[in-house]
Amino acid sequence: MDLLGSILGSMDKPPSRDKKEKELIEKQKKELEQLRSKERDELNRFRKYAEERLGRLIKDGNRPYMEFQPLDKVHRSVVHDIAEIGGLAAMSFGVEGVDRYIVVYKKEHLPSEDELAARKNGDPWNKQTAEEYAEKRKQQKLLDQERQKQPLDEKKVSAPVTNYKDKYVHLIGQDAALEAAKKTETNKSYGYVPSENKRDLRSIEQTMADIQAKKKLKIQHQVASDEPPTDEGGSSEQLT
Repeated sequence: MDLLGSILGSMDKPPSRDKKEKELIEKQKKELEQLRSKERDELNRFRKYAEERLGRLIKDGNRPYMEFQPLDKVHRSVVHDIAEIGGLAAMSFGVEGVDRYIVVYKKEHLPSEDELAARKNGDPWNKQTAEEYAEKRKQQKLLDQERQKQPLDEKKVSAPVTNYKDKYVHLIGQDAALEAAKKTETNKSYGYVPSENKRDLRSIEQTMADIQAKKKLKIQHQVASDEPPTDEGGSSEQLT
C-alpha cells in the first residue's frame, strides 16, 4: 500500500476547470493578436503601394488623375489620407460593397461635369465616353435654346384628359347629360341664358319705372285702407 500510494501521489493531478478556461482564453487572445498583426502588415504594404502610385502621379505632368481598383472602405480611407497629405483630391464612385472605387485628381485638373455624370452613372471614363457625353450636352443645349425662342402663343396648352360631362353620366344618364350641356352653351349676347328663353323683354328703364309705379299704388291702397268710414255729410263718426 505504501508503494502504490507513493506512485499515485507522484502523478500529476488532472487540470481544474478554471485552468482549462484560462488556457482557452489565452489561446483566443493570441490568435486575435496574430490576425490584427497580419491586417496591420497588409495595410502598411497597401499604404506603401498607394504612396508610390500617387507619387508617380504628382511627378507626371501629363497625367491629370489616377484610378484605383475597387476597394473596401478601410483601404479607400488610406488612399484619401495619402491624397490629402499630397495636396490631391480623391473622389469615390460606384456601389458600396460591389464596385466602389476611388479616383485621385490633381487639383488643377478636377473632373468635368461630363466625367462626374458618367462615373456616377457607372460608365467608364475614356475618350469615347467623353465624346458621347459632350454630344448629349450639346444636343440638350440646342433643345433648351429652341424652347426659349418659341413664342408664348405657340406653346402647347395642355387639354383636359376627360370631358367634365362624362363625370355625371353614371348618375343622370347619357341623354340627360347631353341635354344639360346643350342648355348651358354660351350665348354671346346674354351669357349662359339663350335670348329666346328670356320672358321679360322690357328695358331696364321701363322695368324700374314699373316697379316704382307698383310701389306708389301699393302705398295709396294702404293709406286708403287706414282712413275711418264717413257718413253722407262727409263728417267722420266714431264707432262704439
